[in-house]
Amino acid sequence: MAVHREVAGLEGPVALPRKNGELVFQAPWEGRAFGIAVALHERGAYSWDEFRDRLVQRIGEGSPAYYESWLAALESIVMARGLVALEELEARAQEFRDLRRDAVL
Repeated sequence: MAVHREVAGLEGPVALPRKNGELVFQAPWEGRAFGIAVALHERGAYSWDEFRDRLVQRIGEGSPAYYESWLAALESIVMARGLVALEELEARAQEFRDLRRDAVL
């Protein structure tokens, strides 16, 4: 099964936000998080089922926004797989909070 079918096949609370059949992103970071998760799966970093299970868990924990849950699932899986260290993840997140990366104009 191709990843696009796996992604498109997400149902229930983990279904991707759509409007008129098109994916909906409220901010650039949401699209980036989506793309990174899909690209890492396509490169064999983890199975889509493993990512989906983490997404279901995060949504079940009550995250206020869909892509916040998506990002939490992505962070969880890349750290668990040793693809990124916690310190590196925190440093990059701080760069965005400090507007040193992708400053909003």
